[in-house]
Formats: sequence, structure tokens, C-alpha cells
Amino acid sequence: MKRISVFAFVLVMAVSPIPLFADEGMWTFDNPPRKQWKKRYNFEPSDAWLEHLRLASVRIEGSSGAFVSPNGLLMTNQHVASGQLQKLSTRERNYRQHGFYASTPSEELKCPDLEITVLVSYEDVTSRVQGATKAGVSGKKANEARNAEIAKTEKESTDRTGLRSEVVALYRGGEYWLYRYKKYTDIRLVFAPEEQIAFFGGDYDNFTYPRYCLDVTFFRVYENGQPLKPQNYLKWSAQGPADGEFVLAIGNPGSTNRLLTLAQVQYHRDVGNPLQMKVWNSRRDALLRYGATGSEPARRALNTVRSLSNSIKRLVGQQDGLNNQRMMAKKEQDEKELRAVVASRLEYQQNYGSAWEEIANAYRELPSYAKRTAFSTIAHSRLGQIASTLVRYSEEVGKPNEARYEEFRDAKLESLKFNLFSPAPVYVDMEEAILASWLAEAQQTLGADDPFVRAALQSSTPAALAKSVVAGTKLSDVPARKALYEGGLEAIKKSDDPMITLARRLEPIIRELRAWNEEKIQSVETAAGQKIAAARFAVLGRNVYPDATSSLRISYGRVLGYEEDTTLVPYKTTFNGIYERAASFDEKPPFDLPQRWKDGKSKLDLGTPMNFVYTADTIGGNSGSPVINRNAEVVGLNFDSNIQKLPNRYWYVDEAESGRALAVHSAAIIEALRRMYGAEKLAAEITGR
Repeated sequence: MKRISVFAFVLVMAVSPIPLFADEGMWTFDNPPRKQWKKRYNFEPSDAWLEHLRLASVRIEGSSGAFVSPNGLLMTNQHVASGQLQKLSTRERNYRQHGFYASTPSEELKCPDLEITVLVSYEDVTSRVQGATKAGVSGKKANEARNAEIAKTEKESTDRTGLRSEVVALYRGGEYWLYRYKKYTDIRLVFAPEEQIAFFGGDYDNFTYPRYCLDVTFFRVYENGQPLKPQNYLKWSAQGPADGEFVLAIGNPGSTNRLLTLAQVQYHRDVGNPLQMKVWNSRRDALLRYGATGSEPARRALNTVRSLSNSIKRLVGQQDGLNNQRMMAKKEQDEKELRAVVASRLEYQQNYGSAWEEIANAYRELPSYAKRTAFSTIAHSRLGQIASTLVRYSEEVGKPNEARYEEFRDAKLESLKFNLFSPAPVYVDMEEAILASWLAEAQQTLGADDPFVRAALQSSTPAALAKSVVAGTKLSDVPARKALYEGGLEAIKKSDDPMITLARRLEPIIRELRAWNEEKIQSVETAAGQKIAAARFAVLGRNVYPDATSSLRISYGRVLGYEEDTTLVPYKTTFNGIYERAASFDEKPPFDLPQRWKDGKSKLDLGTPMNFVYTADTIGGNSGSPVINRNAEVVGLNFDSNIQKLPNRYWYVDEAESGRALAVHSAAIIEALRRMYGAEKLAAEITGR
């Protein structure tokens, strides 16, 4: 790199995000923070050590997990597994409420539509993807060329290796990496605790600490009808972590927005997030009304209600961060200083200087389309989602692979079919309630003359339309879905299924909105994001981490309590604490204990640590991440963060500001399995003794 001026050097030091004194970053495995580990913790792992972690880690249900035995045993959170627990449950057997344990392989329950993936290799394809755009070509055509090259790269890799292949954009388009995954679909439930102990305290305690949750579930992965024999799995630490101990978390953090420009962050604060809150509140309220009609509707709605409530509470915390004037001022200053470095050199200014204003100009148009984009869908209904997928697939599959929507490319069709043909139950009364409420909300938000509303309702009302299409559709039956899928465009055109008919009416409008977004927003974001990433690399090198993208990352930190107001918060809680908290509320929900835990109190060592906090940089998607020590032994299972940490979607929350991740203690898991659940065989498999 050429020498820069003294003025620019000072600015570089000001904008440098290199975390010299903080446990910052969700790092990719191709670029781990070795310097920070060495300087801060005297930790120098080998390449083989990192490969072992990568191959022992899995992506599951949009979150994380890890192999913990040589017999395919997989650990994740109960709340990650809750969707499968819901699908396996019936009115008579509620595994979420009562828990489950298979003491023998024959008792393990096969999940209806659970897919896990392991990242087996990765390859830098940046030059290939970025080189697909010819000089002088920009905007929509450049975006199409990039997407076509990504599709071609994925297909070539899948055809050659048989592995699921995904091109992942990092640094907002600054780099592109080809990730190859081994996929498994025969996943069987081994153990899950009662939801009341996994989510003790309910939404009141969510995103708080101290906590008392046994948020853990174990599955077993099968291949060719036999338990998988993974060469890489994590061993167990019986004693767990000590106060101040160095730990790492490996997982698939969902998304962060730390590299967004100021204009993008302001849009999120002023338009995007409030609109998202409206959508989530509307969906949750509809399910709460449905659930209030009886115990069985309440059971059916519970999983989505809990997920939406969690998302709403998290978004409130993120908005609080965006409304913090001090933090927004820092964001503005950081961008100003980086742009000043770029402006200080003619070469940088010519190549990168326009990027920030290009994004700002594009985002000025976005608010006028935001509501239409958010509400022009029927995919929040499972039947609506199935119908929309079938209609869209029938149009896309006839195109060349490179010209299709991303989700319909050849490399992704196998997973699409796996989910589309899931035998999981569909509850028609819940579907009707969801669709009727959503269409009513769309009508109220967009107005009766909106194209989507007119096409959906025609001369009907939301309630009447929902009732007729749900009652008349055959899409609850998997064979009916398969027939339409295999029949292609002709079968979709001829179908008189009312849900398919509805999806056909809406598809042109949805496509129009998607095309506008791809041309006016996505293409600008990608091109300008590539420039900004190049500017960062030119100024700072690669000593920076990319935003989270639901791909495998490694974070690190210390087990550490914190100070809150005028009191100290301990790094760990114990089993004794959950009984005290339950008693303090006279065991009124959600602070009541499962009967097993009431009866079994005397069996437990009440001094056993239950949960702990640590400083690693995590976010949603890290649920189920194994927390390990420097010997790659499991010391905990990540399941949440405290409320102080919630703004970390947009910027790192330093440990001095009390932001912490929460984990289930490894000792608590084994103590509960052995003494509370009688799962000695499972505990022995995990610990190796």
C-alpha cells in the first residue's frame, strides 16, 4: 500500500475499528483475529484446531449447534428446536410442555422437516463475481451480471462436489466466498426439557440477567439409516468455566448492520424498524386472538407467538440504541472521518468517493415503497407461502439457471422441495385466522385502492376471502403440492385451487415490487457497498470483520459479571436461584416450575451453576452456539443476551457498557440430565464417562 499523508494517518487511527482492548467481532474462519487472541489472551490456535471447530459446528433452523459425541449427537437450544417439538406434538402429546427423552434409539422421533448443514470447505471467489461486471456497465445490468455469475458458480460447485454450495457476500459486497455444505435431513429428537424450565420467567425475563433457564435440546443425526459417526465433535468440560476465563462461541449469527452508511441506519431508525414493528405486532396479535379461543389453538400458536414476542422485544432494544444521540453521533463521526481519509487522496476519491451519496440518493426513494413491499405478501400464512412458492417456481424454473430468482436456482431446489413437501401438520382454522387478519391489516395500511389489496380482495372482505380460500384449498395435502410442482407452469395455469388462484392474481404485483427494489435499491447498495468496502480495505487492511450473514463465525471473550447502576451482577447463577425466584412469585406463571422440578428439588446439588454471562460478540442466530474453552471443550451453550447488548446489531456494545451474552452452564446440563431426568445414558454419551 502506498504511503498516506500524516493527516490521513491520524484519521486512519481515528476510524480504525480494530478491537485492541475489546472482545469485538464475529470473525470468519478464513480471517480469524489471531493478533487480538495472541495479544489479549496469549492464545495461538493451530489451523487444525480451527478446522476441528468448523467441522464440529452446524447450522440448524437458522441458528447454531454442534456435534457432542462420536455417535451423531447434536446439541442446540430448546427454543431453536421448538418448531420441531411443535410439529411432533399433538393434542394428546405435547412435547414442548412436558419434555421428551428417548432412552433407546428406537424411541427417538424423526423430525418432519429439519435440515442441518456443516461447512466443509470455502473458497474466495471475489475476483470472479466482481469481474463479471464489464467496465462502464452499472445499475441493473451490472447487478444482473453479478447474480448470473453467482448462480453459475454455485451450480458448477454443486454439480462437481454434490455439496450444497452458496456464494456469500461479505463486507457488503467487498468480498464473495463460496461456502460448501454437507447437508443432513434425517434428524431425530433425543431429549428436550419442559418449556417452562427452558424458558423460565417467560417474556418478562427474556433479555435479562440473572437468568435461570435450561435451554438445551439434543438431536441425533442419521445418515443412510444409521447414526452419523462424525470425525469432529466437541468434548465436554464437566466443571465448566471459571470467572474471567477465556472462551469462544462458534455459530451462525443472523445479521448485523454495522457497516451500513449513516443514511441506511437513519432509514432503519425512522422507517424500516417502525414498519417491521407494525408487521410483527399485527402477526402476534392475530395469533394471540386465535390462541385465546381454546387450549389447543393456544398450543398451535405458541411457537410463532414466542418467536414474534422475542423479535419485538429485541427490536425495541435496537431502536433504543438508534435513538441514543451519543451513539448516533459516533456513527456519524466515524463515517465522516473515513470519508475524510478517502477525500485526502485523489485516487481514493475518484474510485470510492461517490459511494455514500449514491446510497443516500437511493434511500430517499425507499420510504414511498416501504409499506407496499412489507404488506404485499400472503407468505405469513403457511398455505399462502406454499401457494406463492408453487406459482413463483412454475415461472422461474423455465428460465436459464442464471436468470432465476436466487431461491429457485438449481443449487437450492433440493432444499426448497424438502421444505415444500414437509408432512408437518397444517391447522386450517389457524391459517384462516392468520390470513384474514393479515389481509385486513394490509387493507388498513395500504388503502382499499392499493393494487395488492384490490387484486387480493376483489369484491370480498378479508374474513370472507380467507374463509373461502382456506376451506377450498387442497394444499394441506402433500400429494397435491407435489402434483402442482411436477406439473409445472401448465398445471399452475389450469389449477382452480382457490389458494393457487389467489397467488396467481398477486404474483405480478409482487414481482413488480421486487423488480423495483432490485433495480433501485439492491443494485445501488451492492455497487456502492463494494466501493466502501474497497475504501476500508485500502485504509485499514483486512483487520476488520464483516457484518454477520447467517454464516459460520467465531467470537471470543471472557466469562465476566458486570456492574449495573450501583450493584454488581455475578457471572453465574445456580439451581438454588431458580427455586428462590419461583418462591418469590409464589410460583405464579411464568415463574412456576414444572412438576418434575418441584418434586425433584432434593435430588439436585443446588450449588451447581446454571447460567453464566460472557463478553463475546453475539447476536440472534448464535442461539445454540457452543461456548468452548481453549481446549475446545464445551463449557456452555449460548441462548440469549442481556438487554444492554441489544443495540449491537448496529454497533458493538463494549463490555464496559455491561453488554453480555448468556449461556447455559455445562455442569447444569449434566446435573439435570442425571438427577432430574434419569438420562444417565445420555449424560454418559456426552461426557464420555
